[in-house]
Amino acid sequence: MDPAHDFSANPANTPMVVNSRTFPMGLSAYVSFKGDCEAAFKFYEESLGGKPGLLFRYGDSPTADAVPEGWDTKIMHGSVRIGGHLLEGADVPPERYEEPKGFSLSLNVPTAREAERLFDQLANGGRVLYPIEKTFWSERFGMVIDRYGIPWMINCEIPG
Repeated sequence: MDPAHDFSANPANTPMVVNSRTFPMGLSAYVSFKGDCEAAFKFYEESLGGKPGLLFRYGDSPTADAVPEGWDTKIMHGSVRIGGHLLEGADVPPERYEEPKGFSLSLNVPTAREAERLFDQLANGGRVLYPIEKTFWSERFGMVIDRYGIPWMINCEIPG
């Protein structure tokens, strides 16, 4: 295989070369929603200080004629920037939607007060898995599934 296209051999933080162009490598989480992606991203903007990214709707796509009824305004692809990281996602038609499992989005914050504030925001309308509290490894740690079904961990490490 041509080394310029062998992505598995690319060391971390090294620009990738594709078709003679150099691109920085990035990693982001991509989550599925059951029709409320736009509301979730607006919630993350408000509660987590996120910055809006791109939003593409099913009805504006080249396959708009194949979109399920009522899904023309749903999000086919969207993003929100939280801190320096990009969270991407989309609405998935009900027959293809699966609840998230096997992962959590993790927020690491500098103060216990901020950890508690974010935990409370995400827990509002959601479900607490592990209450926010001091642990042996952190000043505060908690786990919650937000009102949109996305699992989160909030952590404030003990200052070193």
